[in-house]
Amino acid sequence: MPNEVYADMPTDPAAQSSRHNAAPSARFEALVLPYLDAAYNLAHWLTRNPTDAQDVVQEALLRALRYFDSFRGGDVRVWLLAIVRNTYYSWRTRSAHDPQLTGWDDDAHPQVDETPSPETLTLLAVDIDALRHALDRLPPPLREVIVLRELEECSYKDIATITEQKIGTVMSRLARARERLKVELTCHPKEVRRHDVR
Repeated sequence: MPNEVYADMPTDPAAQSSRHNAAPSARFEALVLPYLDAAYNLAHWLTRNPTDAQDVVQEALLRALRYFDSFRGGDVRVWLLAIVRNTYYSWRTRSAHDPQLTGWDDDAHPQVDETPSPETLTLLAVDIDALRHALDRLPPPLREVIVLRELEECSYKDIATITEQKIGTVMSRLARARERLKVELTCHPKEVRRHDVR
């Protein structure tokens, strides 16, 4: 029938282009947006400021969307957290000079005995605010690995991918971060309080 209109054949080129762009956008939203909280959490611990964290996440999401075509599968969360981390360091480079970001040398900070782990010691002895303040005082290379491991529950392999470090470096930084965390918590006794354990 010559007058019949086919619904699936758009006559408007703009409508056809819009439909073509909607598919990658919907895929991006479905795969990436579920990890928005993890992205903000990492950005917040790195920037230590909610407004700056929002800026870093927003810029990271724009980068992720721009380069989403280059994502070839794998763990989307790891891919997104790597973008957030890289965005943070780019953002800090553009911002005022941060002495904590320069001069971190893994060899200059020897690994200390890990037994017992600070997590075990602090869970019963420290309130959440004290732990937050102690994490805040860690240098960014140590803070990021402990946040990724303990708060985001990333594997060593995932952390190595996100931070672009070898697994051995990740493990030694994590050990140093735990030791520094223990030191930070014991050096600030006014922040420590015993919880009754019954």
